[in-house]
Amino acid sequence: MVESPAILVIGPRWVGDMVMAQCLFSALKELHPTTAIDVLAPAWAAPLVKRMPEIRHQIDLPLKSGVLEFRIRRRFGRRLRGRYDMAYVMPGSWKSALVPFFARIPRRVGHLKEMRYGLLTDIVPLPDGVKRRTAQAYFGLAQGGTFRAPRLAVDTKTQAALLGRFGLEAEKFVALMPGAEFGPAKRWPSEHYAGLARAMMAKGLKVALFGSKNDADVTAEIATLAPGAVDLAGQTRLEDAIDLIAAARLAVSNDSGLMHVAAAVGTPIVAVYGSTSPQNTPPLAEHRELVWLGLSCSPCHKKICPLGHLNCLKTLEVAQVAAAVERLLEIPAAV
Repeated sequence: MVESPAILVIGPRWVGDMVMAQCLFSALKELHPTTAIDVLAPAWAAPLVKRMPEIRHQIDLPLKSGVLEFRIRRRFGRRLRGRYDMAYVMPGSWKSALVPFFARIPRRVGHLKEMRYGLLTDIVPLPDGVKRRTAQAYFGLAQGGTFRAPRLAVDTKTQAALLGRFGLEAEKFVALMPGAEFGPAKRWPSEHYAGLARAMMAKGLKVALFGSKNDADVTAEIATLAPGAVDLAGQTRLEDAIDLIAAARLAVSNDSGLMHVAAAVGTPIVAVYGSTSPQNTPPLAEHRELVWLGLSCSPCHKKICPLGHLNCLKTLEVAQVAAAVERLLEIPAAV
């Protein structure tokens, strides 16, 4: 028997998806204001979850992506018995529904996908028009409440220290996020980013390159082609990136996790799309520009261009993105 009402959410495994998950969290908090909400997610997600006031605790799920590990999930679920009366399963995989099933949580809510009859008690319909619209799909699991764009809290004290450490000044630098964990079909070419960086520095703005260690080769190439750009890839933790991006005059990004971070901290964002569509996963920002050629072969939603030419990004000129940047620069800087 559950001692006190509580909700367990099985969270997603990607940065951008975890940011968009706040659309569900805020709706649940509106519908159940006195109920505690915990999130089961990989350890890397802690810096994001801590910036979301709707969440009480994050529970680390020590599993590798793409691995079933049935016995571990069963054992983990048994440890959670009696702690929750509702569970929301955000990922669509069969294995993602195992922990709340083994935890014997009375209500287990999710989209059907992978034929999860029995594992879920409440199956929420997922209309075809919403399947790729991640934020709306997540919000739909609440079956009520108000749709709100994600809003991450910013640590202004830490932000000031980071700006000093890297020689940046709030509202006087542009954040470029040239990476994309999904694959190269989401990455605007390095030479294009470098051209944009040079144009921004010519206007008197500093340029900071953000990304994980996996993006270091890309950012290093851009920094070589655009001398003066500050390369921070692999030098900042996720929580540092949140605070620094919040201080940028604006951000330019591929369709990536950091794009959603920028939107969630209120930074104006130019989002560049290639193999994906801005109609499905746009940054939920007040001030944004969406740049996409919309070729006949896109969106293909592939990691690598199936036609081998990557024209959706290679033929997207610097001038087109720079024009979008100019439109956002006309918006008065935040005080």
